[in-house]
Amino acid sequence: MKTNAGNLKKGEFVNHLGEVWQVQKADFYSPGKGSALMKAKIKNLISGKNIDYAYKSNEQVDVLDVQSVEMQYLYKDNENLYLMDERSYNQFSLPIAIVGDVCKFFKEGDRMYVYLHDDKPLSLRPPMSVKLKIVEAEDAAKGDTVSGAKKPVKLETGAMVMVPIFVKVGETISINPETGEYTGRV
Repeated sequence: MKTNAGNLKKGEFVNHLGEVWQVQKADFYSPGKGSALMKAKIKNLISGKNIDYAYKSNEQVDVLDVQSVEMQYLYKDNENLYLMDERSYNQFSLPIAIVGDVCKFFKEGDRMYVYLHDDKPLSLRPPMSVKLKIVEAEDAAKGDTVSGAKKPVKLETGAMVMVPIFVKVGETISINPETGEYTGRV
């Protein structure tokens, strides 16, 4: 499907130089002279490489028809994440290089949306927040009541995050997987 580059949005998938890329950021830029541009940061879904690319706003861009399917996260190895479509029981793998650090916060059984093009997984949309149990944390030192004081903790997935000093081992907390930030206790 062709569209004007001026209509590109973050998250869309485009065919650029014969490969599939995902738009990470798209900003409209209109210089005083000359034609307007759409400055886009795009990520190659094979190599994981990011580039900045400027499209002329009226340039035709091939936007891929992508469907979003809810899947269950099964497990990961050193290179891939494995997910299953619970309706068809088909299993898919996605390279960790494409998914990024958000996968540190996934645990078996989590559900998330996977973007498919021609029944091939391209990327995934991580959940807005995940609930994980703290398995290791240092106790807060007496008198350490500095406003906003934080300490590192280890979560059940092995990920390390910074949390307020009052949070303890065994508690379940909410994390934004895209930023890795603590958002509250559950």
